Amino acid sequence: MPPRRQPARRRTAALATVPVAVAALLGAAGPAAPGTTGASGAGDPYFPLSGNGGYHVRHYGLTLRYDTASRRLDATAVLTARATQRLTRFDLDLKGLKVTSVTVDRTTAAFRRDGQELVVTPRHALRRGREFRVAVAYHGTPEPVTDPDGSADGWIPTDDGAFVAGEPQGAMTWFPADNHPKDKASYDFTITVPKGRTAVANGVLLGQHTAHGTTTFRWRETRPMAAYLATATIGKFQVERYTTRDGIQVYNAVDAREARAAAPVLRQLPSVLQWESTLFGPYPFRAAGSIVDHAPDVGYALETQTRPVYDSAPDLPTLVHENAHQWFGDSVSLTTWKDIWLNEGFATYAEWLYTEQHGGRSAQQAFDALYARPASDGLWAYPPGDPGSGSRIFGTPVYARGAMALHELRRAVGDRDFFRVLRAWASGHRGGHGTTAQFVRLAERTSGKQLEGLFRTWLYAPGKPDSP
Repeated sequence: MPPRRQPARRRTAALATVPVAVAALLGAAGPAAPGTTGASGAGDPYFPLSGNGGYHVRHYGLTLRYDTASRRLDATAVLTARATQRLTRFDLDLKGLKVTSVTVDRTTAAFRRDGQELVVTPRHALRRGREFRVAVAYHGTPEPVTDPDGSADGWIPTDDGAFVAGEPQGAMTWFPADNHPKDKASYDFTITVPKGRTAVANGVLLGQHTAHGTTTFRWRETRPMAAYLATATIGKFQVERYTTRDGIQVYNAVDAREARAAAPVLRQLPSVLQWESTLFGPYPFRAAGSIVDHAPDVGYALETQTRPVYDSAPDLPTLVHENAHQWFGDSVSLTTWKDIWLNEGFATYAEWLYTEQHGGRSAQQAFDALYARPASDGLWAYPPGDPGSGSRIFGTPVYARGAMALHELRRAVGDRDFFRVLRAWASGHRGGHGTTAQFVRLAERTSGKQLEGLFRTWLYAPGKPDSP
């Protein structure tokens, strides 16, 4: 499959062979640090400083004011969390930006900066199981983070606002967070921007109000969401709103420079969601839509929850891909980044299925075209079940060979059981998390077949598999 803007994300992955034992199927993120200090990372080997230990965030309340001329952000974040251990100190992920105050349960807390960590020491220790609220006031000029593969994510300035896409690390560039997919929360956004700009976030628009030269938008996402899927994209947008026959509230925001190219694709969103719901089960959220920005330097789209953000007008396969992620990646989230194939392989295979069922080439033909590539091709450079590092998680093996693994599963168990597995995966982990090991067990339980060898070959074995 030739690379395109998305799903290949225009990211460059290093090419190497990484032998991985099948025991990796049972891998898990490391534990939180013992004692009374929350760990400074969630234990993910690919991004060891992402996320934190000692607490779980239940809700984020983000109040943002962004001046598009000066690119200054003034903000307050209120996190409602529960301590999972006794805490005398804990960390939040926040890169750049100046923190002016931190309170814990309305009492001033001590804080210091340590790289991307905001280290908070409450006046009184928090007992295990206690719910507490952290309020952080901060300001500055947000800048994107450069990922291990050289691409940018986070708060990315544009000529009329900001393109905000946080996978895998970028949430910390604009709000303090427990920035790992293992920790999911609900969100409220209050975003004030200059009059004439639109601020688009996740979930349902509660209202907007213009006064004194600014407009304030209020958004709410009640379903659990990983921090990297949050957005607050700002620009001069043409807005379209409607409700589908299934009651899904759609909000499309499109840069005028992309409107003509985007219109015929966005018109198909309701039918795409209906088709995906038929295959994967009910759509997992109340809201849907698209943010089509004009951001030529970004180079990718992202499945921001309920409302994917595109750097330019998407084509139909990209629309299918990003909305398939609403099931696979957003509703069912990762517990560790090495399992990224559970997101990207599934969304890529959704493209194949859509083409197959809408008069194009079959999934088998897509598989065969890829398998015809020589053993020296980058497709076989590393196994998708454990790419080996954060620099490789958006490489071709994760997307294409991940989809090939699903097609091999389909061939092995037949269509009836294969689609039962997809629907059971989406429903059984709805709003939560999943691992490769859990997916393997589900496939074996549903089909009654031993599938360890199949997954070892297609997810973990180095090099090009033998002829299927």
